[in-house]
Amino acid sequence: MRVGILSYPMLFQREGGLQIQVRETIAALNGLQGSALRPLTVELVNPYSTRLNSYDLIHVFAAINGNYRIVEAASELAVPVVLSPLLSPGWNRANGFCARLADRLAGRLTAWNVQTSYAQTKRALQLSQIVIALGAAEREAIMAAFAIADSKIRVLPNGINPQFFSARPELFRASSGLRRPFVLMCGAISPYKNQLGLVQALSSTGLELVLIGSCQRQDQPYLQEVMRHPRVRWLGQMEHGDPMLASAYAAAAVLALPSQGEVMPLAVLEALAAGTPAVVTRQSALQLPDSAFCVKPVPWNDSAAICRAVTALIASEPDRAAVRALVKDLSWQQVAMQIAQIYFRLVPARKVAAHAV
Repeated sequence: MRVGILSYPMLFQREGGLQIQVRETIAALNGLQGSALRPLTVELVNPYSTRLNSYDLIHVFAAINGNYRIVEAASELAVPVVLSPLLSPGWNRANGFCARLADRLAGRLTAWNVQTSYAQTKRALQLSQIVIALGAAEREAIMAAFAIADSKIRVLPNGINPQFFSARPELFRASSGLRRPFVLMCGAISPYKNQLGLVQALSSTGLELVLIGSCQRQDQPYLQEVMRHPRVRWLGQMEHGDPMLASAYAAAAVLALPSQGEVMPLAVLEALAAGTPAVVTRQSALQLPDSAFCVKPVPWNDSAAICRAVTALIASEPDRAAVRALVKDLSWQQVAMQIAQIYFRLVPARKVAAHAV
């Protein structure tokens, strides 16, 4: 089976969780070649030179940024589509209803020449054969806000690269000189990610805060405001495979991610794999059974709650082996095997053989 992976054109002009998810998914799926599964080839599609119907199946990542047009084009060419929409779990029945009203109003005011992003997202969901949610919260959001049937949705989490399970703190400590407990936050520098809120929440604790992530030009003033506070270090962007990144996770006392919203935050999963507890926004699809001892959900805009959660985790020092055990089954290979099963059920062998002819 030949599978094409697509997302919006500017995807790889920056680095973040989605870029990592796409790369790791492709690598893991292609790494299944030696298994008992049927032959499978997965690649990024160049839509400027390759037709979608040269593939047996298209897998689209993200339901935003015009990606509904990819799903429409594949549908017109009778190519099955798997969609990983990556929708915020903040969607619910109430704001879905408001979004539908806004879409109808915009349509009537413009003679139906303007379409909202909600309508485009819903069309992508409707035209896809299978929708992959990263967690139960995202599945609930898809059903409640976009009226998509539960039977169409599969729940598969992100995977974790093996390097984070074997991470050691010594490399980062030697490089940074940090020996005392510190808080780590990994993610693009922006008001949405809420680094400034975290800085303010920690202002009375005396804890060092280490920030890792890129900063786009429009967010440079925000970064400058963050850096005015003492005990804050910004290390810039690190490549996902950089041993220093894995070591930073292992060296941190706590990872904090109090952003306005997350789907399935890779930074949190990678920190847990390194044995580091995490404070994460409540606006997240992350749900790990029996994780209350090391994962603390907080309202993103509640400084007192963020501070309490961070200091409580530092005081309790959760056993790092127990933290790692929470995510020991979340390897990219295991995720890829489940994705491949979805592909093969959607496109039976006889259809692949007919397409190859």
